[in-house]
Amino acid sequence: MAQVNFVDVQDDDAIFEGSGWDALVVVAADITQTCFDEISLLADHGAKVDKRVGHSPTLLFAPGLAGGRLIISPVKNSNDDFEDVRVFADAARAGIRLAKDAGATRPLLLVAKNGDLRYQFASEVAALSCGQELWQALELREAKGDNPEFEAIGLLNSSKASQSLNAIEAGRTLARDLCGTEPERMSAPAFADYCVAAYRDSGLKVGVIEDRDVLERDYPLLSAVGRSSFAVSRHQPRVVKLEYVGEGSIERTYFFAGKGVVYDTGGADIKVAGGMAGMSRDKGGAAAVAGLMKTLSLLKPKGIRVVAELGLVRNSIGSEAFVTDEIITSHAGVRVRIGNTDAEGRLVLADLLSHLRMQAEKAIKPELFSVATLTGHVVRCYGGYTATVENAVAKQAGIAASIANEGQAWGEPIEQSVLRREDFAKIIDPSGAADILSSNNAPSSVTARGHQYPAAFLLQASGLSLHGSASKTPLAYTHVDIAGSATEGHPQYGKPTATPLVGLYKHITRG
Repeated sequence: MAQVNFVDVQDDDAIFEGSGWDALVVVAADITQTCFDEISLLADHGAKVDKRVGHSPTLLFAPGLAGGRLIISPVKNSNDDFEDVRVFADAARAGIRLAKDAGATRPLLLVAKNGDLRYQFASEVAALSCGQELWQALELREAKGDNPEFEAIGLLNSSKASQSLNAIEAGRTLARDLCGTEPERMSAPAFADYCVAAYRDSGLKVGVIEDRDVLERDYPLLSAVGRSSFAVSRHQPRVVKLEYVGEGSIERTYFFAGKGVVYDTGGADIKVAGGMAGMSRDKGGAAAVAGLMKTLSLLKPKGIRVVAELGLVRNSIGSEAFVTDEIITSHAGVRVRIGNTDAEGRLVLADLLSHLRMQAEKAIKPELFSVATLTGHVVRCYGGYTATVENAVAKQAGIAASIANEGQAWGEPIEQSVLRREDFAKIIDPSGAADILSSNNAPSSVTARGHQYPAAFLLQASGLSLHGSASKTPLAYTHVDIAGSATEGHPQYGKPTATPLVGLYKHITRG
């Protein structure tokens, strides 16, 4: 698994020729903030002959500096009230792209300090953005050789940041590989196998459920989604179970359900008019959770326990496919009428959450999450941003607010939506024959409250609705919809982002 390797560099002389680094990439809102006269003088001279210097990423011939290359990538609009730390990420990505194009293989990254509290993690965010920029698709790496383009990226004036950043980037690389790989190479069994290989000797407890009888008994809604895929061995569903237990006494416990629809045809309610393209990315939630577990296994935070279930399934079309109007009993014993087979993700998550709920009832300070590329509606509402929807218990604990604060600081901004009574009204089965209705029969993108009401369904179908704030065992639950943020760029085939891995990691490892 090729990934960027970050190296801490605390010797200021590393900027000079002969240090072993072959380019100096400077990310700064003000070039004088670097505190290096050599850089300021070269930049000033360069600006006299090239007006782009200080306004757009530029490469200057720099005799005496690392590799003879000085790349100045300016941070734009950092004083704007509505900007955030992503301005540093943008500049770093542009700078590292220029370094790569220039032929550097060991660039040194210097991020000028900024006193604005919004930018307290600017150096770390800039470094991680280089990983995002340099990631290449797994299929491409396997075809051409799994060799990183850079030997290493030096982090100038960094003190012990590389260990954490390398672990986070390892998780993000795994998440991108899982999310961004085509549906045959990363089918449900292949996804599970890739995870098992990635966690070898990690210390994580790893299990894979593949037996059809067990899946249909314990994950009936998930199995309905994959009913037509059982006939093809390479497409059969899987559930991956993961557990991390930190050293010391456990103070908090976290449970994650990840949606891993490895390909979503829409099922019997088939996607039309080109809507199926890119649906191999519908596994971004499971991918992000898998990456989070990788990061945890490397950094080994103490005092927490993290349990995850990844539901991996292909929503295949065929004579065995489930159809709208069926009534299927969930793992929690809730009778669900299928309103639209293309609203399959919530069915997968409901069974996972039911299993996690049962464990959470006995856990120490539990918090439950579902992470999914769930609705087109969240994209209509918030564009490329993640959205959270939480129950009353989580809201009282400020969980979504905590994730949002961490995400904002680390370049993964999150919008907070609110669950309301109208959301529960939407899942009433008009016939009265079933306990609840999974969805209406229109696309979420044209449905009012199309990304909020699925959280109401998940609460009801998983049995979590019985654990509200007035119950004997209240359980905090937060749904995280990443349909708009799981990839960037091209609407179907853009680069996976691994969002919201960093924000979730920072939330669960907070002091």
